[in-house]
Amino acid sequence: MYRRLMASAFIASAVLCHGAVQAQDAYPARPIRMIVPQSAGSGGDVVARLLSDRLSQDLGQSIVVDNRPGANGIVAMSTVAKAAPDGYTVLLTGVSQISFNPHLYASLPYNPQKDYTFISPVVDTPFVIVASKASGITSMQGFIDKAKHKPGGLTFSSAGVGNSTHLAMEVVADKLGLKMTHVAYKGSGPALTGVVAGEVDAMVSVLGAALPQVTGGTVVPVAIVGQQRVKELPNVPTLKEAGIDVPLMPSWYALVGPAGLDPRIVTRLNTAVQAALADPQIKARLASLYLFPVVGSADAIKQRAMSESKVWGDFIRKRGIQGS
Repeated sequence: MYRRLMASAFIASAVLCHGAVQAQDAYPARPIRMIVPQSAGSGGDVVARLLSDRLSQDLGQSIVVDNRPGANGIVAMSTVAKAAPDGYTVLLTGVSQISFNPHLYASLPYNPQKDYTFISPVVDTPFVIVASKASGITSMQGFIDKAKHKPGGLTFSSAGVGNSTHLAMEVVADKLGLKMTHVAYKGSGPALTGVVAGEVDAMVSVLGAALPQVTGGTVVPVAIVGQQRVKELPNVPTLKEAGIDVPLMPSWYALVGPAGLDPRIVTRLNTAVQAALADPQIKARLASLYLFPVVGSADAIKQRAMSESKVWGDFIRKRGIQGS
C-alpha cells in the first residue's frame, strides 16, 4: 500500500513538473502588460510603444502598454513588485525609479535590489534644457543671468522630485550656485507642457521628447545636456561648451519584472528586446528621437543600476533632496 501511494505521488509530481515546464516553454501564451511609470507622450512612453510593436511580432502576443504615472514612479514600481512572477507583467523603468528613489524616501514600498528581476537594458538618451517663450530666455547665459537676478525667481519643471529631469537641473544649480524654484509635475509630458504654456520658465527634458516642440517654435533650446551637439540644433552648445562642466546625468531605460522570474523567461525577453533594438527600422526610428540602443545582459544593467545608485545617492544627500 505504502509503495503504491509513493508511486502515485511520484507520478503526480512528475505530471505537475512536466506541466510547469511546458507552460514555460510555451511562453508567452497570452498578452503581456508593459507598465510605464510615466504619462503618455513622455520619453519612456515613446520607447515603450516602439518596443512593444516589435516585441509583439517576435513573441507572437500583444504587448499592452499601461501608463501608471505619479509619485515619481512609485505607483508603477509597487504594482510590478507585487505582480505574479510569470512574465506577463513587466516594467519599462528609468534610472530615476531604480537608482535615485531609494535615496529620496525614508520609507519606500519597494527595494530595487530585492523586488525585481532585471531583464534587459533598452536605450539611453541625452537631455536638453529648454525655456518657455514667455521667460525671455534665449541662451544659457540668459538663463544664468535670469536665475542670478532674482534668486528663486526662475522656475523649472520636472517629471517629479528626484527624477533625472530634476537632478540634471540640480547639478547645474549646484555647480553655479544658483537658487531656482522647482515645480514637480506628474510625468515629463505634463512638465514639458508646462514650459510650452509658460507656467514655468524652463526644464531639462529628454531630447527626443522636446525636439518637436523646439522645431515647432513653442520652446527655446538653450543647452544640450550631453557629450556633443546635435545636428538638428547646430547652434545650441553643450553645457561644457557653455562653460559648465558637470557630470552627465544618466538617462537609461531598462526592462524589469517581479522578483523570481524564471531564467528562461528572462532569456526569452532579453533576446527579444535585443533583437528589436538591432532591427534597422527600429534603430532608425530611435536614432531620429536621439534614443540609443544599449546592448547588454540582465546582469549588466543590474550592475550599472547599482553603480548609479551609489554615485547619485551621494549627490542627493549633499543637496538635501527629499521625495514628497
